[in-house]
Amino acid sequence: MTRIVLLHATPVAMAPIDAAFRDIWPEAETINLLDDGLSVDRARAATLSPELIDRFVRLGEYGYEMQAGGILVTCSAFGPAIDRLAERLPIPVLKPNEAMFHEAVQQGNSIGMLATFGPSIQTMTDEFNQYVAEHHSAATLTTVLVEEAIDLLKKGDVEGHNRRVAARAKELAHCDVIMLAHFSTSRAADSVRQQVSIPVLTAPHAAVKRMKASVAAAYARCLADGKE
Repeated sequence: MTRIVLLHATPVAMAPIDAAFRDIWPEAETINLLDDGLSVDRARAATLSPELIDRFVRLGEYGYEMQAGGILVTCSAFGPAIDRLAERLPIPVLKPNEAMFHEAVQQGNSIGMLATFGPSIQTMTDEFNQYVAEHHSAATLTTVLVEEAIDLLKKGDVEGHNRRVAARAKELAHCDVIMLAHFSTSRAADSVRQQVSIPVLTAPHAAVKRMKASVAAAYARCLADGKE
């Protein structure tokens, strides 16, 4: 059985990724590592500091020590830290949104994004721009920040969160596709789809598909190298 360690910086990301694994890859063994202080401290910081990067990487290295076959990060505000972790570990380490970016760009050049965690927007924008540059795409990103929605979610008001996110969806109705920026935001997918006629993408399902394929590819390389 393949063990996938899920790195969380907020507990509100846990249920959506758990549901995605049940839907797509129920055979995988998922282990949750949570440091919700990461998102608290990231929200207070002007930038992603070296101290936060080191702390994030240490958490990921601990996950690797648990015999992980892959590590999937569920928080979108730690891009440079994820890059650092991926450089250090010999297993697949995936960012939360790269797979969703790929799906979005396949559907058009005008990409909209609904976000609820402000500190993640610059990191995600940088990652998106890097992705389109590497893939020679003409896609552009328009982001709408839904204020206070994540606070409602943390208080357990899922319906309030979903209503607030959906209420801003029409601002992106001119786009070819809308991405829901965070794993936690995927709860609002059905509500958003009721407001617009364009595709609405969520990160968890796309990420699980990419992780399953990445682990299979890594295993195939090990077999080819005689390292089963």
